[in-house]
Order: sequence, then structure tokens, then C-alpha cells
Amino acid sequence: MAANNITDGNNNSSSSSSKPQPIAVETPTHNEDKYEEANVHQVYQEIASHFSETRYKPWPVVETFLNGLPKGSLGADVGCGNGKYLGVNPNVMMLGSDRSANLIEIVCERGFEGMVADGLNLPYRDNAFDFVVSIAVIHHFSTPERRKEAIEELLRITRPGGKVLVFVWALEQTKFTKRNFEPGKQDVFVPWMLKSTGEVYNRYYHLFQKGELDGLFTQQLGGVTIETSGYDRDNHYVIAIKRQ
Repeated sequence: MAANNITDGNNNSSSSSSKPQPIAVETPTHNEDKYEEANVHQVYQEIASHFSETRYKPWPVVETFLNGLPKGSLGADVGCGNGKYLGVNPNVMMLGSDRSANLIEIVCERGFEGMVADGLNLPYRDNAFDFVVSIAVIHHFSTPERRKEAIEELLRITRPGGKVLVFVWALEQTKFTKRNFEPGKQDVFVPWMLKSTGEVYNRYYHLFQKGELDGLFTQQLGGVTIETSGYDRDNHYVIAIKRQ
């Protein structure tokens, strides 16, 4: 069954010229896990195969980060999708995890290590990894508290002195400068149209303002130092070091 299936931005399924547009939404005040299950997890289950077809080229910042790691480093890719980053650097060992069983099936078919896991309750011991990456994942958590908890979990599994790289969608990206909802809205449904059927599925996103991700690391979490942060590919990113 399609999760959050819609027609298109004009509610006119017969119009081939119109494209589905992002929709501003109100975030939940309770049952956040069920909200994310319906508007994130179920959606990626449905679109996994098509989504994977579009995810094959590493982003330069992530590729540079991974290739700059010491040989033999152990890392985790939390929210690994189809595993496109797991084989970037053959001199490090990476374990992938994702909430979508269908995406993890693709990861395993590609010969990588992957498991189904919740980003707020990762099945790893404290201080287990030399590095952790989470690319385009944290923006799917529906409240500030849950986004903070997700980053805390990344830091929990990172050893002191280890590095964490996080990418999130930016509010300032050009594709949203002329969006069809009130400017400044940060919580949206972003549509994905299946190539095979034309069905459209809405995914929940929180669009991060400049400095918001940095603030989660420095102002709320503590125990970390931001090595660098920036804007790339319509995303904000942070590379942070877990302090001793």
C-alpha cells in the first residue's frame, strides 16, 4: 500500500505538465515515532528500488572525508540507504544501517555489511567506532528533541577523538526559493514520483537553517569540537570531533 500517496501539486492526476511540489506541514506534538513511520519509513520501503537507482555518485565532501581516514579505521554509516558510501575507501571497514529493510537488502546484494536499525537506538556499544557518517538522515526526524537525540546517538558510538560527519537538507537551497508555500517554513513533505507507476509519495523533511546544525553540536550537546562546517549540494554539513 502506498504511504502518503498523492496525485500532484495541483491535485490533477491527468496533468502531465505539472510536477509534485513540496508542501508545508505542521509537526506532531505526540506519537512522533508513528508519524515518522508513516511519512518516512514506509515511504522508503515503497520507493527503495527507484531511490537506489538515483543514488550512485558520492558527494565530494563525503568522499574526501572517507578517503582521508587512516588505514584500518572502523566506521558506521547510519542511514546508509543503498550503501553507496560503504565501498568508497577500501582501506577502511564500514558497517551500514538503515530503517528500510528493502534498502538494506540492496546493501547486502552489493556485498556490503548492513543491518536494519533505528537511528535513535543503534545496536552498537559505546565508543565503538573511529568515525561515523550520517548523510541526509537527521532531517527526517520530526522534532528538535529527536534530531538532538539522533546526533547524541551518533556521538555515543564514536570513540573519544573520533569524527562524525552529518549532512542535512538546507532551507536555503535554490529549489525552495520559489516553492508554493509560505517562506520560512522548515517542515515540509517532499514528493517522490515512482518512475514505474507515476505514483507520488511524500517524505517528511525538516529544512535546516544556516547555523542550526552547528548549534545542535555545540550549544546543546557539548563534548564535541566542530572541525569544519559548510554548505554543499544544497545541504548543510558538520564534521565534528568527539572530545576525550
